Amino acid sequence: MTNRIRLGLIGAGPWAGRAHLPALAASPDFELAAVCTTRAETAEAARRKHGARLAFHDVETLVNSPEVDAVAVVVKVPHHHALTRAALAAGKHVYTEWPLGRTTAEATDLADLARARGLQTAVGLQARVSPALAHMRHLVASGHIGAVTACRVHLMREGILERPASRSWQRDASLGANTLTIPCGHTIDALRFVAGEFSHVAGVVSTQVHAWREADTGRNVEVTSPDNVLVSGRLAGGGVASLHVATVPWAGSGYRMEIYGSQGTLVATGTDSPQLCEVQLLGARGAHALEPVALPPEAGGATAALGAGEPRNVFHMYRGFAAAIRTGRNPLPGFDTAVQLHRLIDAIAESSAQGREVALA
Repeated sequence: MTNRIRLGLIGAGPWAGRAHLPALAASPDFELAAVCTTRAETAEAARRKHGARLAFHDVETLVNSPEVDAVAVVVKVPHHHALTRAALAAGKHVYTEWPLGRTTAEATDLADLARARGLQTAVGLQARVSPALAHMRHLVASGHIGAVTACRVHLMREGILERPASRSWQRDASLGANTLTIPCGHTIDALRFVAGEFSHVAGVVSTQVHAWREADTGRNVEVTSPDNVLVSGRLAGGGVASLHVATVPWAGSGYRMEIYGSQGTLVATGTDSPQLCEVQLLGARGAHALEPVALPPEAGGATAALGAGEPRNVFHMYRGFAAAIRTGRNPLPGFDTAVQLHRLIDAIAESSAQGREVALA
């Protein structure tokens, strides 16, 4: 392995362009060795645009290339399992976006294979490297606000009722990319990262908008994907929590997480999902008025040029991924973390379907 880790990026779509590629361009740890898309011409265009050395349109060729040390899988959720498995089977360390698979079974298969092969993994739960949420977690763990008694979280994202046909595949709940798995997945993971794991959950998972219009075809398509998720639960540490995540037609109010303790309160706010936007932290300790909380200097290199939110958080994910590859000690959310979150989401869906509280192992 060279001084910089040679990364092969599978996928060069909008999310890769907004977050991964700017983060890699700023990374002192990774070299963008190769890009892979489904067609030779698009792969070559991505190689030229982003300065990669190699272009592939066949995944097996990329993952087996001796010029690639690690792989990032940044494609649609239905393809995560097959592409990640190919990279692991070839002996590559892998960073895969969240959700890890369409189902918990797919995620578990990948986590088991990575563990058996002794490979380092990262999953794209970027809220865990948000500077504000990382400091919030530290304050809670250090007892700054005392024992956590109650948590309340909401995320109201604007969702368009009309979208291009290229995005209407997300209407199918079985494909694993919907409000329950992605916005709710990231938001509830941020809560458990800060305040601790759930011991019990009761959930309502609902589809309120049953049809989308495809802007370029004019047809209406049936929607089975949920757009509203309500969760109430108990934390393993003894506190109680409530959460409402929704994709709403108009004027979404953004993100807010409130953590109430016996000695104080912490509040995180943002305009979008916590892994995407800059999060502001407010707090009160032994007082009734919230005030801004100063954050410690960011670790892991200067990222001011990346701005806040998407590329900065992904930059920090790559820093941790590099550290894991070099030292064998993984500070990141890895595939085992992803499996835990998949199981939590399954419990919420089970609770909604059966109308009862579900205990978590």
